Amino acid sequence: MEESEKQVMSLISSSGESRSKAFEALQKVRNKDYETAHKLLQESKDLDVEAHNIQTAMIQKELSNDNDKTEVTLLMAHAQDHYMTAQLARDLIEEMITIFESRDD
Repeated sequence: MEESEKQVMSLISSSGESRSKAFEALQKVRNKDYETAHKLLQESKDLDVEAHNIQTAMIQKELSNDNDKTEVTLLMAHAQDHYMTAQLARDLIEEMITIFESRDD
């Protein structure tokens, strides 16, 4: 597996795990376990930063004058889709948890 393919797979993995942690946090709200929900949201954010760093490295490589540019593939588009939906899910879930938590206070 080439280095660019490894980056794409890492982006998919980090993004998917970030999204899963965010939804797990939302499930904790059902039992009003806000402490665990916030912990899981932080884990989701940390994974999102990891995914962001991978994406940034890929973009920097693309912008370099190096002839070894990453080929744009369906797998790369899939990775970007995972990353964007994970960010959106986390942001939305974070706001929902804030609303539920303020309602329960």
